[in-house]
Amino acid sequence: MALRNLLKHCWVFFLGFFIAIVLQIIFFSPISPDLLELPLASPVSVSPPNNRLQRVTKLGEGLLKGPEDVAVDENGMLYAATRDGWIRRLHRNGSWENWKKVHGETLLGITTAKGGGLIVCDTEKGLLKFTEDGIAVLVSHFDGSEIRFADDVIEASDGSLYFSVASTKFQLSNWYLDVLEAKPHGQLLKFDPSTEETFILLDGLCFPNGVALSKDEDYLVVCETWRFRCLKYWLKGETKGQTEIFVDNLPGGPDNINLAPDGSFWIALLHVFKLMQIYLTSEGMEFVHTSKALKQILANFPKLTELVNGTRKKATVINVGVDGNIIKRFDDPNGTVISFVTTALEFEDHLYLGSLNSDFVGKLPLK
Repeated sequence: MALRNLLKHCWVFFLGFFIAIVLQIIFFSPISPDLLELPLASPVSVSPPNNRLQRVTKLGEGLLKGPEDVAVDENGMLYAATRDGWIRRLHRNGSWENWKKVHGETLLGITTAKGGGLIVCDTEKGLLKFTEDGIAVLVSHFDGSEIRFADDVIEASDGSLYFSVASTKFQLSNWYLDVLEAKPHGQLLKFDPSTEETFILLDGLCFPNGVALSKDEDYLVVCETWRFRCLKYWLKGETKGQTEIFVDNLPGGPDNINLAPDGSFWIALLHVFKLMQIYLTSEGMEFVHTSKALKQILANFPKLTELVNGTRKKATVINVGVDGNIIKRFDDPNGTVISFVTTALEFEDHLYLGSLNSDFVGKLPLK
């Protein structure tokens, strides 16, 4: 009798526990997910990787914490935005300087300003300008709401700033929920410094990330990470205001993008979308994006992902021509030297690489 009562109580407990989990998933989920379309097979995606990125020189090794983006000013000084809130810069003589700091781990895309200093995306404060005199907030709100996920920025010759907002629903601290939900919450905005007004150029983007201007500044290229593509937004001519696909079905999610001296573009591709210990879009893990129920479970109980083994880390950078065709591809297929590369910037026949998994900036000779 005692055993029967014990089993009955255990059964009631586990039934109640199960119901509580179901209710949690159904009624209190932080996401309302869609299925994510993974890139189609293409000659690019099936081409064999190389090990070119394993030849990088490590600049500032041990001094930099996850330098997500880099920039070079007119004097050849290299800047890096790191996870500990520092903008650190490398002088021509090889010495590093702790230049400016904000509190937190909120700095993402950076670009040099025409009149000196840096324009910086801060995921808590908005769009900032760093100069020798201090830090000023340029844009903190849009359409009555705080900008909570400014991602990348570029400045035009007339001083206009074009920047991406990766998500209007989620923040940097829970960015992985955006890929799980797989819905378009992102924007492409323009800030006019002469009027201090902000305008929306594109809405409904799927995690817009890197932003770059063409050499003639007649169009913008914006990366949609979770759609594995880049869009072209025309700024001049008969097609002004129109949007078209620049490059599609990339073999990874495009992160930051930078204009090369010859007018082509360097794009960092993400193979590993890390959600705790799971690589959501890695080989063998695609099934995560084919089940709404599984997405709900992962969103509600992210600790469960620690039980799922990920695949090897990688790094890939591509060079894309003005026609949208891929010209070059550089890899570290096993992440032996560098992984999770988030930006690639060409300067004086070298490629400078930022990475969220590294404590250095990679420098790769192109000749």
